[in-house]
Amino acid sequence: MAEEAILGYLEKNEQISDSGKFAAERGLDHNDIVNVVKSLHGFRYVDAQVLFLNEDLGLYIGVSVQDIKRETWVLTDEGRKYAAEGSPEVQLFLAVPTEGSIPKDELQKKLDPAVFKIGCSQAGKNRWVEMGKQISRKCQLLNLEPVMVGDEVHHVEDKIKDLLLRVQDGHAVEKDDVNTLKARKLIVPQTWKGYSVSKGPNYAPKRKKVATDLTRENIQRGDWKELEFKEYNFNAKGQPAEGGHLHPLLKVRKQLKDIFLQMGFEEMPTNNFVESSFWNFDVLFQPQQHPARDSHDTFFMEEPSTTRELPEAYVELVKRVHESGGYGSRGYEYDWKREEANKNLLRTHTTAVSSRMLKALAEKPFAPKKYFSIDRVFRNEAVDRTHLAEFHQIEGLVCDRGLTLGDLIGVLHDFFSRLGMSKLRFKPAYNPYTEPSMEIFSYHEGLGKWVEIGNSGMFRPEMLLPMGFSEDVRVIAWGLSLERPTMILYGIDNIRDLFGHKVDLGLIKRNPICRIGMD
Repeated sequence: MAEEAILGYLEKNEQISDSGKFAAERGLDHNDIVNVVKSLHGFRYVDAQVLFLNEDLGLYIGVSVQDIKRETWVLTDEGRKYAAEGSPEVQLFLAVPTEGSIPKDELQKKLDPAVFKIGCSQAGKNRWVEMGKQISRKCQLLNLEPVMVGDEVHHVEDKIKDLLLRVQDGHAVEKDDVNTLKARKLIVPQTWKGYSVSKGPNYAPKRKKVATDLTRENIQRGDWKELEFKEYNFNAKGQPAEGGHLHPLLKVRKQLKDIFLQMGFEEMPTNNFVESSFWNFDVLFQPQQHPARDSHDTFFMEEPSTTRELPEAYVELVKRVHESGGYGSRGYEYDWKREEANKNLLRTHTTAVSSRMLKALAEKPFAPKKYFSIDRVFRNEAVDRTHLAEFHQIEGLVCDRGLTLGDLIGVLHDFFSRLGMSKLRFKPAYNPYTEPSMEIFSYHEGLGKWVEIGNSGMFRPEMLLPMGFSEDVRVIAWGLSLERPTMILYGIDNIRDLFGHKVDLGLIKRNPICRIGMD
């Protein structure tokens, strides 16, 4: 309809002088008019002398679409509020009793905090009220124009409200008044943009349909010879390239990986999501009756339900240390069952990978190693705002002779300081496969309290010595989730908004580059 109106008008007239007035007179949306003008210009239906270069339209020599700009003033949200309710100074003045005074604290309770603050400043500046611990009116009649407030009549002049209403209605306002409203951030400039349009060299009362593509059928039929094709617009901008976007977890994972590499760690292969109970639990000296091995906490595989092979000699050593102990331990004193160790499951922690790597390391001539991994683990947990059935675990370990708890604490301070966490505390804890064990706490400046950020410890002799390590070899290790620091860094309070099928793809596109550590 807008196109018909424009072409029809230009058939009998030389120019549309103002697109805004043209749209208003015909009851059309001005944005529709502008879009049609742009389209018609592309086909040179509107074109004449050179007037200017407008990058929004991509105009060039021969353009006859002239830019028309008008600057007007519009009310801010605060300005609209005062236009409806009155200026803060008048609201404060009317809240002060006609006779006597009111305590400042009591007056403050009667008004919005912003209104009270601004009202005190402006009413005091205007000498309308006497400021102090008690606030009283210095004048009673500000104007002869009566204004109803509830059932009482007050004679007040609210110049600010009057000016705001004039601006809102589109009336002219004096320059000094504009400056006053602008200084108080009650109005902002708004630029309206329209166009002046005249006929172009290809003008016609009705747009002729042109072909945009040469098809196979056109060539087969031979009608391409009679077709009129749309010209290429080499000045037109193409569709913006849709690039890929990294998930916040991947960004933080990369930064954590860089920290480990800077500290001289090697990454462990973590491509085994399915693991046997033997490597996931038994090797770690975790008893078969431990609650974590229950189906309420672990996802067991239905097919294949059991592992095909295990290192038999090593299995016997693990069985013996569970049943009767050794290496200074009396074990758990129960009947260890091979069928439990054979069960396949979705790994509950990446420590299963660590156990395989340490066993392989023990079978070679000893060399100190520093390993790390960051990958997915699975636990049969109820899903809520802080828990998922699958998440990512970060794990680091150091294997060397003569390591102590002091070495572990020193490595933890080095690692977490690179994350910007310099204040650490440690609390004794229990883990089946580490002794001593410690929970790691860091002081959260935003929350103003200590929060748990990970777990740590030294692997037990019952785990290391059956692997083949000598008695002086020690392994210190620690672990934490990837999701928790990512949620803190990106201000996300529900883990389901970060990972899983409910994630808003807009988050992936808009999330900022995250920097870990102190700049």
